[in-house]
Amino acid sequence: MTGVDPSRLDDQQLMKELETIHRTRHDTLLYGSNDALRAHNERMAQLEGEYLRRNPRRLVTAGRTREGARERGCGESATPDTPAG
Repeated sequence: MTGVDPSRLDDQQLMKELETIHRTRHDTLLYGSNDALRAHNERMAQLEGEYLRRNPRRLVTAGRTREGARERGCGESATPDTPAG
């Protein structure tokens, strides 16, 4: 595994790691080698898995669910501050 085990990161460190890996995702997909993309995928899954483990009741916006997307229709975007209901 590359990097610190996500379970050993405090919440602030975990969020920083997640922000970094999401920021670098596009370039890794477009320009990284297959090995780099595979490593990126594995690390991102580890970090996201740890985040979900720590935050099982995280805020989920209605527009980010399948039902919400269908209700939203074409041309509308999901708003990140609208809680799911």
